[in-house]
Amino acid sequence: MPNTKSAERRVRSNERKRLHNRSINSKVKSAEKKYVALLNTNKHEDAAKMLGDVASAYDKAVKSGVIKRGTADRKKSRLTLRLNRAAAAK
Repeated sequence: MPNTKSAERRVRSNERKRLHNRSINSKVKSAEKKYVALLNTNKHEDAAKMLGDVASAYDKAVKSGVIKRGTADRKKSRLTLRLNRAAAAK
């Protein structure tokens, strides 16, 4: 329990931020899951289009401070490599 007025405000603020961050993380993870599902079903053309959406979701998450820039760059890079490997194996 918060003991001061400012602590009460921080509790409310932290809850708002937690819900905001959670929704953004959910959007990023959903986009990534759709992308991986397309790769697993060998729909490489659709996956290539979806990669742009996934990258955009990561960039928006970075912009709002939910994910760090390096983390987003690493994940985008690995997803791109995965697409390239799948297309080469085709």
